Amino acid sequence: MASQKPAPPTLDAAGGRTLLFEQPLNERMRTFLRLDFLYNQALYHNETGSAWGSRAAVDSLIDILAVVSRSDLRSDALKEIERQLHLLSEFQTRPGVDAQRLKTFIANLAQLRANLLNAGVACQQPLRDSEFLNAVKHRSAIPGGTCEFDLPDYLYWLSQPNEARKQTFNQWLALLRPVCDAVAELLWLTRQFGRSRQECAGGGTFTITFDRDNPLQLLRIALPASSGLYPEVSGSHHRCSVRFLTWKGLSEHATQTTEDVPFLLTTCA
Repeated sequence: MASQKPAPPTLDAAGGRTLLFEQPLNERMRTFLRLDFLYNQALYHNETGSAWGSRAAVDSLIDILAVVSRSDLRSDALKEIERQLHLLSEFQTRPGVDAQRLKTFIANLAQLRANLLNAGVACQQPLRDSEFLNAVKHRSAIPGGTCEFDLPDYLYWLSQPNEARKQTFNQWLALLRPVCDAVAELLWLTRQFGRSRQECAGGGTFTITFDRDNPLQLLRIALPASSGLYPEVSGSHHRCSVRFLTWKGLSEHATQTTEDVPFLLTTCA
């Protein structure tokens, strides 16, 4: 199963750092990416073993619950698992396929599907009903609203031993893990089976036209960190445009480069 920790920075051919920018192309992928971002953030902060880390982890947990509550994420994840299982099953008859690796992929997805089904549609209800978390959520809408004098019970919990706080947080997160782990694995598979090609944006612009019969879900654009550029992507279901902007620091607006920009484009279906 895919690791929940963010991947380390990649290196380009010259050994320099590569920046990877992702652009979702449908609402499901946008939600998946947001959820996975929050999940990794929650895991990271919970492992820091500090009261400030626990605060940040709880904030991420509340945001995860909001994302899950605002959409039928469990149903979307189950549909995407079925789609991926169908795609993987087609590889079984192709020559040169690593049968054992393919079997592992299918087994992982089948287990994640079972976990989601077993969790049920109301698996997050104990979190929604928690007076403690609802109080933190309510006060979080106010700048500084979770200060010690606003939530003395929160301060008391934060003063507990690190391992006790981490254990409680893991119990909360366990209710969300079935959907978070499923989304993490689906994103990993989507990225793994993406098709990469070298492209060049003439004068800093590039247009991508999509095949309507084979819709894409995600674009990934890789640039050397030393280029001083970043992409701005806009478009629709049929095509999108990429502009490469020159970073000029925080005090100046970025401007579109007029130079040709070589980059690595990965399209993920």
